[in-house]
Amino acid sequence: MFLKKWYEKIYNAVFSLSFFKKLLKIPGVEKLLQYEFVSYIFFGVLTTVVNLVAYWAVNLFAGPDYETKVLFTVKSFDFRWIYFANAVAWIVAVLFSYFTTKIFVFESRSFAAKTLVREMVSFFGARILSFLIFEELVFGILASFMNSWIAKIIIAVFVVVFNYVASKLVIFKKKKTDEIEEGNTPEINAEEAEEQ
Repeated sequence: MFLKKWYEKIYNAVFSLSFFKKLLKIPGVEKLLQYEFVSYIFFGVLTTVVNLVAYWAVNLFAGPDYETKVLFTVKSFDFRWIYFANAVAWIVAVLFSYFTTKIFVFESRSFAAKTLVREMVSFFGARILSFLIFEELVFGILASFMNSWIAKIIIAVFVVVFNYVASKLVIFKKKKTDEIEEGNTPEINAEEAEEQ
């Protein structure tokens, strides 16, 4: 894949600079600057930019009073335009995030139907959970007493951390069945070879 090779060349070029070589010698920093984590942060930042640009673009349609504009009211709750804009921005960002996380970060190469369905369901499920908790509930609370842009930025930090943990530990976790589907044989260490 052309884009992936291009990204890897840039990553390798950046981390071959003397500054990063010195930085990697500091204990603990090497783990922090591994390909997977750096890539997740990089594409997480890009996803946040996509989210913010989409939020801005949708708010253009509402006019200058977008922060106070009410779309409808249910009992005493006002569903404001910014909630709608936030939801649209989230959908666009999640679509972008799925493909970049799958291809560039966790390098999930399997497009077998079973693997793809499992990844997509768990990816979108985790994103829906983080959306409900952070993008709607916490955002709604924060936006009621501070600027909506500041609230969006604060929420972005929590969303990135939550989504990384979900992606790393659940969604793109390599399983032996995935490796076999891809035609790779799982590596066996010396202890496992002795047991067999």
